Amino acid sequence: MRVAIATQDMKELNAHFGSAKRFVIYDVTREEWNLVEAVAFDDVSDERGKHRTEGDDRIAPKVEALKGCHLLFCLAIGGPSAAKLVSAKIHPIKVRQPQSIQEVLLRTQMMLRTCPPPWLRKVLAEAGVAEKKPSFEEDD
Repeated sequence: MRVAIATQDMKELNAHFGSAKRFVIYDVTREEWNLVEAVAFDDVSDERGKHRTEGDDRIAPKVEALKGCHLLFCLAIGGPSAAKLVSAKIHPIKVRQPQSIQEVLLRTQMMLRTCPPPWLRKVLAEAGVAEKKPSFEEDD
């Protein structure tokens, strides 16, 4: 599963979606994670979610850069931005407090190892990542 994390410093999940200067992208499995890439943005919104110029779209390039990700972790995200992510099949997850990127990845692995919550099973199924349900028919 591909996971994106909003960060200002490449160490912690510590940014709002609109103000994130960087997104680190990882492939996460039950056993390991691997850094895929870090995407940087210089032109971002401020932490209050205010865009500097009317009609100046800073969201579309971020959504485009995150295509292929299944989950996006951030501190906050506005409704229109969340809707754009969802339509691109990226599930936004708001985290209340900053935490290390490693903590986010470990938590994601734990969700994959145990019984994933329904929203995550849906994301995995849509991504074609979900395991097949066990069959009770014997193979001969």
